[in-house]
Amino acid sequence: MTLRVLIVLTSHDELGDTGRKTGFWLEELAAPYYRFKDAGWQITLASPKGGRAPLDPKSNEEQFKTDQTRRFEADAEAEAQLDGTVRLDSVSADDFDTVFYPGGHGPLWDLAEDETSIKLIEQIAASGKPLALVCHAPGVMRHAKNPDGTPLVAGRRVTGFTNSEEEFMGLTKVVPFLVEDELIAKGADFSKAGDFEPYIVTDGLLITGQNPASSGLAATELIALVGKTTA
Repeated sequence: MTLRVLIVLTSHDELGDTGRKTGFWLEELAAPYYRFKDAGWQITLASPKGGRAPLDPKSNEEQFKTDQTRRFEADAEAEAQLDGTVRLDSVSADDFDTVFYPGGHGPLWDLAEDETSIKLIEQIAASGKPLALVCHAPGVMRHAKNPDGTPLVAGRRVTGFTNSEEEFMGLTKVVPFLVEDELIAKGADFSKAGDFEPYIVTDGLLITGQNPASSGLAATELIALVGKTTA
């Protein structure tokens, strides 16, 4: 049986009113992408608008390149998928075994407020399928709710991009909300490691990663979790 993963990317490319570009963070797509591909999974990339998902240009600077990001950029099939992401409102949670959300700053503007994304997260959680989100992406759960109307993250152990990491980036006054503050405000049990250190938290079928360096770990954990739920 071929397992199917939906990777949800942002369509937003404006970094607030700074005049700079943003989008998804390359390592947070590339590292999980190859974990899934090398495991033999079928990968679908989706975004709110469909088409080419915007890459945060900063994530492609030499200091942030990794073996996986270089592999992705040299992979014609991967680049073609990125060029032609399907519209998020055209997919169904029923068609996938799991969903993975890479971060980058873009998701804070569109996916966090996108009704289709919110519904997808709620459906995946309610259907007993694993869900993983890394870096800024845990913030897109801010409006997701349990069937009883309580916040989806209330009482759940999670992590995500921290206030101190955002401060290091110099963007605490630019982003629409701080991931750490928002998750805590929704009742989550938020924990973290040192700035930019790999760190993931698994609570039941919910996996969250703190930063780009955590994305490969989160994907590996997700593969193991899906293996248990589909066995």
